[in-house]
Amino acid sequence: MTREGDLLWTPDEQRRSSSRLAAFMAWAAAREGRTLNTYDEVLAWSLEDLEGFWSSFADWYGVRWQTTAPRALGRAEMPGAEWFPGARLNYAEHVLYPPAGADKDAVAVVFAREDGSRRTMTWRELRTEVAAVRRWLVDAGVGPGDRVAALLPNSPHALVAMLATAALGAVWSSCSPDFGPQAVADRFTQIEPVVLLAVDGYHYGGKQFDITATVKALRAQLPSVRATVLVRYLDENATLDQSTTWDDVVARPATIEFESVPFDAPLYVLYSSGTTGLPKPIVHGHGGILIEHAKQLALHLDLGPGDRFFWFSTTGWMMWNLLVSGLAVGAAIVLYDGSPAHSVTGPDQMALWNLAAEVGITSFGVSAPYLQACMKAELHPARDVDLSSIRSVGSTGAPLPPEGFAWVYEEVGDDVMLSSLSGGTDVCTAFVGGAPMLPVHAGEIPARLLGCKVEAYDDSAHPVVGEVGELVITAPMPSMPVMFWNDPDGTRLHEAYFDVYPGVWRHGDWIKFTERGSCVIYGRSDSTLNRGGVRMGTSEFYRVVEDSPDVVDSLVIDTSAVGTEGRLLLFIVLRDGADLDAVAADLKTRIRSQLSPRHVPDEIRAIPEVPRTLNNKKCEVPVKRILSGVPLDQAVSEGALANPRAMQPFLAMVSG
Repeated sequence: MTREGDLLWTPDEQRRSSSRLAAFMAWAAAREGRTLNTYDEVLAWSLEDLEGFWSSFADWYGVRWQTTAPRALGRAEMPGAEWFPGARLNYAEHVLYPPAGADKDAVAVVFAREDGSRRTMTWRELRTEVAAVRRWLVDAGVGPGDRVAALLPNSPHALVAMLATAALGAVWSSCSPDFGPQAVADRFTQIEPVVLLAVDGYHYGGKQFDITATVKALRAQLPSVRATVLVRYLDENATLDQSTTWDDVVARPATIEFESVPFDAPLYVLYSSGTTGLPKPIVHGHGGILIEHAKQLALHLDLGPGDRFFWFSTTGWMMWNLLVSGLAVGAAIVLYDGSPAHSVTGPDQMALWNLAAEVGITSFGVSAPYLQACMKAELHPARDVDLSSIRSVGSTGAPLPPEGFAWVYEEVGDDVMLSSLSGGTDVCTAFVGGAPMLPVHAGEIPARLLGCKVEAYDDSAHPVVGEVGELVITAPMPSMPVMFWNDPDGTRLHEAYFDVYPGVWRHGDWIKFTERGSCVIYGRSDSTLNRGGVRMGTSEFYRVVEDSPDVVDSLVIDTSAVGTEGRLLLFIVLRDGADLDAVAADLKTRIRSQLSPRHVPDEIRAIPEVPRTLNNKKCEVPVKRILSGVPLDQAVSEGALANPRAMQPFLAMVSG
């Protein structure tokens, strides 16, 4: 069994010295008169001198300022930090014309759909379509600050429309078409869009889903919408009253223009999971997203011209926004729409690996649960297809256990950089992850990312090393939210991140830093297992439980309240044919020996599926609320759930 901390990979000298991180360090060392020979040295500089680091990075990257700023950080207090005050630029200009350069006839976008549909777009074609959509938006009366909402899949339509919206200074917001009607309405009604783009339906798991009724119902709840664009995605003859088709929108050529906007001008609105109450509408700005994403992609994932960057995502997850920014560093991006376990021939757990081989993906990003599912299915991707193009594998969405790390090196490639990341929608990036100069240890995220002052706080709000603590960020990041929509005095934003530690961002996760600077995420701090005073993150628990070949998925709930110890309940999804009593006995032995006797569950029950949010997070806290007697409509917003029916076993426990 692979142990946490086992060394799995060390980059060779060629990998380190040829990286964009090494190039930036050499450039910055000369400019700043500093010694920057190691990652620890450049990290220390980036945290001690935020202004110097971000100013240097912006210059090295080549930000095209339309108006420059006198300094990089005008105000450092949180909330309310002010980055590059007075500066003006446009995010879309850097995406369509990356400072690193891009041959206009080279491929910029590769699109694949599970049913076999494929499309490539050159940089020239991408710019042409963006220009046409931008012109149509202007003709429709859209201007800077107006909101454009989209119910679109991860296809070129969403990419083009987002960049067109950004180019004219309007504000983008998107949801995946598999979101339920209420989930979409809960998001879009808050921002009052003036334009709605939508598909007639979508593909998933070999099936087609018509959503025209959803679109009509949604539009009825959005009186602010003045124009609708229909993307014919399932049926080339689909119609929608009082709408314009996408084909008509892109048919009229135009010249691309970029509106000059302030550094912190709203670029797009993302949303929290919304498990209780309305999802928080999180506003991100042009400049902060641009320089943070460029740093993350160029320096940490080592992406640039010649690369093909892929992350499995939908338009409702922030990883889609990061994927789009791959263009800003000159990489081509790969868009995939459909199930990760389905292809044109039917169910196929190799679908994404086949895509990687087919189109030559160099940076392959997925969720940790996806990698674990591949491991459980005993897939051998590198044995069965040619994955020699892959140089890095990204993992996020949940902690990846040590066995998952080992599986990547055994079955994907022994010389890939596995970059396990953690961050969130709130900052639309990662704040801990990998770097091309750093080794990879099983179960550990290699380091704080540059410019990200992340700490683990103990109960006395002191930074600790070697202990599990509350994940906090003690200095501003450029991509922290500009604001929440309709939060004029900042009250909701303050309550979300700064109400526990004044002036310090509390993220809501448990984290432990090692002496070498790596870290381990242990799950949400509001779902901690506290047994007899011994705290444990849920990720540790799931690692042991889901290592069982008979457990497909699991959910653990500690019903303890403040000052009292309740019951520890384990719910498992069994492999077909597995016997609950036998599996439960085995799990209790595993937990007692590998975790502690205190964490042996009081009860183990089988359930059909684990309830998850639309962003695939396990619903630990909502289930805990339901089991404590809170009514369903108060415990969780049904529109935030990917599978609302999964709540039924827990409701039955309470009512029965």
